[in-house]
Amino acid sequence: MSSPRIVFWLLTAGLSLGATLEGQTSPNPAVDNDFVAKQFGSTCVLADQPPLVGDFNGDGIDDIVIPARCKNPMMNQAENQYLVIDPYYSFYGYGNPKITTQFGAEDLAHRNLVLLVIHGAGDQAWRSANPMAKFMIVNTPLDKIYVKKLMVRKKPHMAIYVEETGGSGMDSALFWDGKKYRYQPMGANLD
Repeated sequence: MSSPRIVFWLLTAGLSLGATLEGQTSPNPAVDNDFVAKQFGSTCVLADQPPLVGDFNGDGIDDIVIPARCKNPMMNQAENQYLVIDPYYSFYGYGNPKITTQFGAEDLAHRNLVLLVIHGAGDQAWRSANPMAKFMIVNTPLDKIYVKKLMVRKKPHMAIYVEETGGSGMDSALFWDGKKYRYQPMGANLD
């Protein structure tokens, strides 16, 4: 194969890979249990899934979502300056986390499974010593998460997609509406 053909092939392969990865994120190895404990307290540890990075609040600065296990979500809220939220039960009518965090997961493997979200600030983004905001999202039944864009009111929003537990094959999305995180089952109307 001649040199121009090799260059063309490598360039084409690189562009194809770039197009494939657009809108997707990769795991961030800088996140470990020490980082999670520093941000959300010692009762939280990483879950089996890698963290994902994306701009969830639309401010142009990277944010991060970290699947974790947390034993008592409300305990470290004031000390670690995060907000416990329950978009899942809010969608179904009552999402007060002071009450809904007391609900037990039917499946013990998914008990205490939460999503930790850090909205980044400045050049350090989500790694900043003073992030814009931190959230602990509780009670979302999840097996796997991924990040990609979701159309909401004819505008694209970066969303956290969730493959839900229980073998239902149902997917849902969590997205920032400008004020709070909302839960939306796929196929439901987002207007």
